[in-house]
Amino acid sequence: MPRILGVDIPNDKHTVISLQYVYGIGPYLAGVLCQRTGIPPEKRARDLSEDELAKLASLLDNEYTVEGQLRRQLQQNIARLRDIGCYRGLRHRKGLPVRGQRTRTNARTRKGPRKTVAGKKGVKELR
Repeated sequence: MPRILGVDIPNDKHTVISLQYVYGIGPYLAGVLCQRTGIPPEKRARDLSEDELAKLASLLDNEYTVEGQLRRQLQQNIARLRDIGCYRGLRHRKGLPVRGQRTRTNARTRKGPRKTVAGKKGVKELR
């Protein structure tokens, strides 16, 4: 398996698809990278030479923010929002949806599993 920036990319897939396994590279950027390095997009990842891998790695390292550096940058942005105490930072801190979604229903991804609260006792149970 070829490694690019510490990520193993799959052998049996086309280069343009394999590059998308690196965090921060999508379909468009993968195509641009293949074009700029002169690698045919339909070439299998296992067939890439060391020279081609080195070209890709140096281009990604010098001109794009990907993988660990991108993750760190996103975490720093969220930490900044929390520190200044803005609305978005408070929503991050509370673990609620940040971008204006409703929370009365359909916020389970951000809120986590339901926490059941005991209901009121019925009239018959009071006696």
